Parts: sequence; C-alpha cells; structure tokens
Amino acid sequence: MAGEPTAADGATGVEKWAGDGLDARGDEGRGDDGGSAGSPTDDDELLGRVFLTRVVEPGDETGGRWVRERGVAEVVRRLREGGRPLPGVSAKRWAGLRARAVRADPRRDLAVARAAGARFVTPGTSEWPGQLDDLGDARPLGLWVRGRPNLRVWALRSVAVVGARACTEYGAHMAATLAADLAERGWVVVSGGAYGIDGAAHRGALGAGGATAAVLACGVDRPYPPGHAKLISRIAEQGLVIGELPPGDHPTPSRFILRNRVIAALTRGTVVVEAAYRSGSLVTARAAQRLGRHTMGVPGPATSALSGGVHELLRGDGVLVGDAAEVVELVGDMGELPPDRRGPVLPTDLLEHRTRQVLAGLPARGSATAAEVARRAQTTPDDAIARLYELRALGYVERHGDGWKLTRQAMISVRGGRRTC
Repeated sequence: MAGEPTAADGATGVEKWAGDGLDARGDEGRGDDGGSAGSPTDDDELLGRVFLTRVVEPGDETGGRWVRERGVAEVVRRLREGGRPLPGVSAKRWAGLRARAVRADPRRDLAVARAAGARFVTPGTSEWPGQLDDLGDARPLGLWVRGRPNLRVWALRSVAVVGARACTEYGAHMAATLAADLAERGWVVVSGGAYGIDGAAHRGALGAGGATAAVLACGVDRPYPPGHAKLISRIAEQGLVIGELPPGDHPTPSRFILRNRVIAALTRGTVVVEAAYRSGSLVTARAAQRLGRHTMGVPGPATSALSGGVHELLRGDGVLVGDAAEVVELVGDMGELPPDRRGPVLPTDLLEHRTRQVLAGLPARGSATAAEVARRAQTTPDDAIARLYELRALGYVERHGDGWKLTRQAMISVRGGRRTC
C-alpha cells in the first residue's frame, strides 16, 4: 500500500512501522477500554519482535542474548542498518542475518496472520506463559497463536503427549485413551500435530470434547503435515495452534527439534508413548528433564523397537505411567492421587489367615486326612479339624470317610487365587 514503509525502504528504526494510524496488531481506532490502542513503545516492541522472527531462527541463544542485553529496538536497528556485527557471530553469519532483515516486513506478517485468525503473543504481556521464561536466552521471541482460548491460562494446566510418527495400533490406542482421559479431568493436551502418536493424542482430546493445543514447526497459517490440515484446522477452532515461525514459513528438521523445547517448557510434564532410540520425542523428554518438568513414559512390549527409547527413558529419571490418573498424580495438585491398584477380591480373601492355611493344605486332586492337612498347614490336628468343619459350612470342603477334599466352588476360588499345587 502506498505510503506504508517496509523493511526495505531505508527506515532506520522500528518506530516508523507504526505511523499510519493502525496499531501494531492491525486494529484500527481505539482499544477495548476506549483509550489509545497502544503506546508507540508497545507497538515498536511488538513489531520489532515480529521482525526478529523473520531474521533469527527459533532457539537461537545468541539472538536471545542480544535482545536481553541490548533490547529489541537496538537489535532491530543494528540488523537493519548493518555495519559492524553484533558480538557472537561471524561476518558470514551476520551477512546472512542482514539478508533476511532486508526482506522482513513485520506489518505484512501481522496482516497475513490476522487474515488467518492468528495473533502474536509477546513476553511481558498478559497472555504470555511465564514458564517459557525458564528457557533463558532460548526463549521464543514471541508466539503466533490461532484459536480463541487464552494461551497463558491454558498452559497452567497442560500435559504434553508425544511419541513416534510410525506408531503401532497399541501406541495410537494408548495415546488417544490417555489424552481423552486427561481432557475429561480438565487438562489441556499439548502435542506437535504430527502423524502417529501426536495425531492420536489430539484426536483423543477432541473426541472427548476436551482441550488440546498443537505446537507447530512452521507458520500457523500453513498446517503441516498436509495430511493433518483438517485436524489442525479443527484444533484451531476448538483449541490452540501455536508456532514460533512467522506466517508462511516452512518446517525443517532442525526446526522440529527446536520446537520440542517449547512443548516441554509450556507444559507441567511430558508423557512419551512409543519412541525408538533416536526419536525426536525423546528430545522433548530430555528438554523437560533439564527444565525440571515431570518426564513420564508408557511402556510397551520388551521386543518392540518402537518402545526401546521409552524403556531407556524409564531406566533413567522417567516415571512409568499407564493411565491418566497416574499422570495427574505427578503433575496435578496435592491430593490428586490415583485409586489403589489391586486385583479382584476373592471369597477366600475374607477367610481368617489360619483358616486359609488349612484350605491351602488340601490337595488340588483327591483327599487328605485331617492329620495330613494339619502337617501341611503347620498346625495341630484338632485345630485343622475345627477349621475344616468351618470350611465345610462355607461350602469349600467336603468329608469322605476319614478324608477331606475341595469342593468345585473351592477349586474355582483357589484357581482364581493362582494356587498351583
């Protein structure tokens, strides 16, 4: 549009980007409170960070250190004006950053994002999740967000569910069930939108009418993988789609790896469901461990290569979990405990201990005298006879002459208790 400065028009500071009556978020007129839509300083900070998402790769700690030590405006000015490189980069890398800076147009990126229903959330604002600050200089410069819910509020009670792309039916079932149960308990399920475990986790949460968020390694207006375009669009309608990269940017292998640190930092804990030894989901788990987050794994068959990475995680600091209750016990508030785990209560469990010993002293087949039963139960014959008549009244034994034998009812009960004698 005529009269709108761009990154290539020779402007020397971000303050020129907000000079046409629109605020940095692209809203015309006044803010919700009836006052100014935002001070120039707020606009400059926002536009500067949008500019930097085009120039600096996600997770670049050198760029993060520049912003922390010099401020957004100064870093943007140096990148736009050129001259001597900022500290920590070679001349060659500085030239590459400068080439990106020349093409960057933050106003255009904000307009494209707005058309896609996305907004840009920056550190220090009310929607910014404070736990991302644990990443230090690798903290995102800002996050592009599609969806209506408040990112900070959702992140307060969220769990990451990640795993293999080429998962098994068992892995997909466990991820979907785990996510659905977590959603029903009021937890937000966060994953990466990929095929396999990620997709199963998102679908499980959506199917339960719950909350889910996808953290992408590309622009939030460009669903990836393409086969999940409908799924990601549905997530944006019912939940949140999040990314560090500006609109239209494409994913690369390194961006997938760096994306995982955001998933780990954003959530209270990470659950890995199926992962080979070199799976990218283990990068998320290791990042969670470094950040002091809970790290959990769902075990699989010992012979499955897709569970090898999970089992290695569990041999270290990872915690074995089998369902949502066990996950919530770790990441939830004090007192959110899973139910006691035990097998079914058998009728013989209600017997007094010495009586159970006498019952166990009877052979599985055939009969035995009271003296033989007493010897096996390590008691006296008189005590054995008294308890055998008690067991007869309960229908567990019957007398045949001088011998005693188990009834059919007792055989069923004893087998349920795994008696093997």
